[in-house]
Amino acid sequence: MIVSFLNQKGGVGKTTLAVNVADALVRRGLRVLVVDADPQGSALDWAAAREGEPLFPVVGLPRPSIHKDLPAIAADYDVVVIDGPPRVYDVARSAILASDRVLIPVQPSPYDVWAAKEVADLVAEAAVYKPDLIGAAAFIVNRRIANTAIGRDVTEALAEYPIPVLKASVCQRVAFAESATHGRTVFEQDPDGSAAREVLAVVAEVFGEVA
Repeated sequence: MIVSFLNQKGGVGKTTLAVNVADALVRRGLRVLVVDADPQGSALDWAAAREGEPLFPVVGLPRPSIHKDLPAIAADYDVVVIDGPPRVYDVARSAILASDRVLIPVQPSPYDVWAAKEVADLVAEAAVYKPDLIGAAAFIVNRRIANTAIGRDVTEALAEYPIPVLKASVCQRVAFAESATHGRTVFEQDPDGSAAREVLAVVAEVFGEVA
């Protein structure tokens, strides 16, 4: 399975979700590859900050030919997680075409809701060539402020788009930033903490029993 985290808006937490979801899948015993499709190379920087053995390989592929190049690269893996680029339409479109699932992180702000139209349009365009993408894309509310109604409000606002919103959401938590600083994940820092539980809920909803 190939799952991508995509949004044309930067700063929505694509890399954070990608690497933590990848680790959750590794902990299920799966062979996971992370593909950094962002020219800024955030996932590669995260991997470079790590000391010791890598949790999973991270390769850079910020090219508009991902959908053509990835099958050969991904042949030995159970799951490929693509960390997509902001504001690079041809690369994002290629990543969508390569994917079985497209997850669109959205922060609980009106700016993010408005910006979501761009990636929703990209998914619709790609679905012309890959009809299975219809129903395979979903928004995920990320960096939600715990114990507030803002997460519910953004879910209601996203209802105007023909893309569903995952029931699972991820809150703004210090654990994500602290672990990323050292090239680690929240599972290594606090496997029983709230951040880890939220990532596991996303994985369960997206992958179910398949992974």
